[in-house]
Amino acid sequence: MKGYKKIMGLVGTLTLGLALAGCGPNESSSENSNTNTDKENNHLLVWEDVEKSDGIEEAIAAFEKEHDVTIEVVEKAYAKQNEDLRLDGPAGTGPDIVTIPGDQIGTLVTEGLLKELSVDEATQSIYTDVAMQSQMVDGKVYGLPKAVETTMLYYNKDIVAEEDVPTDLNGWYELSKTLTDGENFGLLALFDQIYYAQSVLGGYGGYIFGQDDKGNYDVSDIGIDNAEAIEGAKDIQKFYTEGLFPTGLIGEQGISVLDSLFSEGKAAAVISGPWNLQPYKEAGIDYGVMALPKLSNGKNMSAFLGVKSYNVSTYSKNAELAEKLVEFLANEENSKVRYEVTQEVPAIKSLVSDPAVTANESAEAVAEQSQYSELTPNIPEMNEVWTPVDSALQTIATGKATPKDALTQAVETIEGQISANHSGE
Repeated sequence: MKGYKKIMGLVGTLTLGLALAGCGPNESSSENSNTNTDKENNHLLVWEDVEKSDGIEEAIAAFEKEHDVTIEVVEKAYAKQNEDLRLDGPAGTGPDIVTIPGDQIGTLVTEGLLKELSVDEATQSIYTDVAMQSQMVDGKVYGLPKAVETTMLYYNKDIVAEEDVPTDLNGWYELSKTLTDGENFGLLALFDQIYYAQSVLGGYGGYIFGQDDKGNYDVSDIGIDNAEAIEGAKDIQKFYTEGLFPTGLIGEQGISVLDSLFSEGKAAAVISGPWNLQPYKEAGIDYGVMALPKLSNGKNMSAFLGVKSYNVSTYSKNAELAEKLVEFLANEENSKVRYEVTQEVPAIKSLVSDPAVTANESAEAVAEQSQYSELTPNIPEMNEVWTPVDSALQTIATGKATPKDALTQAVETIEGQISANHSGE
């Protein structure tokens, strides 16, 4: 395909506008300058997620042909692209288009790294409201969503038959008591991390930051230690105090322990995300997937909704064309093709009920869970939340503090860090 390059892994980008080999000292530098400018105007660099560029291959080729442009696609680890943009953007070696986690949009906008897009209301309206909200900062648009993801429940069909799968967390608690023997376990979850624990805390009514009727966050209103969140933390704590979770599940190694136990057939169920669909399959586990179970209060477990997007770097030398490519890659037709190749659930309203999505068990689970999920706050102050709350949850899991004391201390730490690091914003 014309101009299309797929480069696997973390690779450096090619520098454009190299001096022509063999130029003599008397040759015109302005000719070289014009040549370099022409190359810049006919070249776009796109950073795509690892092993996901196949999903946009057809769209890239079509755009190249229509606009007479050469597009280079480089695969980079999704979670690392925002860090690399901070270095490569100012250095002039960064991308025109980058893919960013929704919760980092606000921080990158504050740092001046993302360009505001001129996207009309009609275009915005094709995306789910919550996904589009992730791309908004102070009412301005800084990207278009390409995929959404949430956590979901994986269960081992050889341990729990589909008709016997508990429908609520308390049912899993009771089943876990019968299955746990020190080597085998029932339900496992990384509830010592806010990313996973918020599914319970949020389901009870806890929240990170309050919001006004326009969706703007109020960082002075923190609901992590309200009565509802404390009640949810108590529901979490009993899995630890009664030995239903192995001790190795707490801390940095927890995710490896959880994945290993489920992959070895020693856990009946785990809460994880779409990223484990293939690894668990390769491990030979006959699993089913579904939306998260309900809570003891009858409400659905919440979850953080992750939104992947296409965004334009402020350092792009061809920003207008880059913005057109963003709209093209994220439109309904190309989003559906991307889903069919990558299996990442699109953020397009009309595709949520598309047979191509509903016929896929995992995609349907994500689509269903997204109805009960909440957007990860995309403001810089969210960076002050993760570590204090994770620390609090670990003290709850190990019994070193009560849910009330631990969460109250976490909020005090968050408030102090916000005051120290964001008072001038």
